[in-house]
Amino acid sequence: MIVTKTVKLCETFSSIQGESSYAGYPCFFIRLTGCNLRCSYCDTEYAYAEGEEVEVTELLKKARESGLSLVEITGGEPLIQEGAFELVTRLSDSGFQVLVETNGSVDITRLDPRAVAVLDVKTPGSGMSEKMDFRNLYRLRPNDEVKFVITSKDDFLWSVEMVNRYSLPQKRVLFSPAKGYIEPKQLAEWILKERLSVRLNLQLHKFIFGDKRGV
Repeated sequence: MIVTKTVKLCETFSSIQGESSYAGYPCFFIRLTGCNLRCSYCDTEYAYAEGEEVEVTELLKKARESGLSLVEITGGEPLIQEGAFELVTRLSDSGFQVLVETNGSVDITRLDPRAVAVLDVKTPGSGMSEKMDFRNLYRLRPNDEVKFVITSKDDFLWSVEMVNRYSLPQKRVLFSPAKGYIEPKQLAEWILKERLSVRLNLQLHKFIFGDKRGV
């Protein structure tokens, strides 16, 4: 007997991808419920518990109906749900380019190699740095990306140290200013001063749509 996996779903929506090297592309988002961390700057607290069980096959149908080829699975932390791994594989089998935004606390080796992991390295300013599984930085595949959300100059310096310690310049590295903590201009100036080979990562969707949910 085939058992169809389910996931606890918070929401789905189509929007412009706002982050990563895929920023600017139309994207279908699947936001799963639940998170094992509580970051100081979290902007999706509603995803901690809100949602309902949905079959993976139903989400495949929704992705196809979106008419888009790029799909992001996010949360919360999607990888704390067993069904998320099957969802990634089934979407990849169906020809979608899949991005998985993960907080770095869960082993990424089980992720389908066709997917792109966007690994959010928790800086000290997040309050969750000690929850990181830093071994994930050695598990990155060639197309994976690494994101640092930066709240202060101390976070910036810590992030630069991590980039060097784990030889991350060879990867796609994103430095993102935490909204309400530092301005994009300030982070840009620090990046330029240090001559860093990183991408300034802004939440493009918020410039377009504001802080609305589901965009």
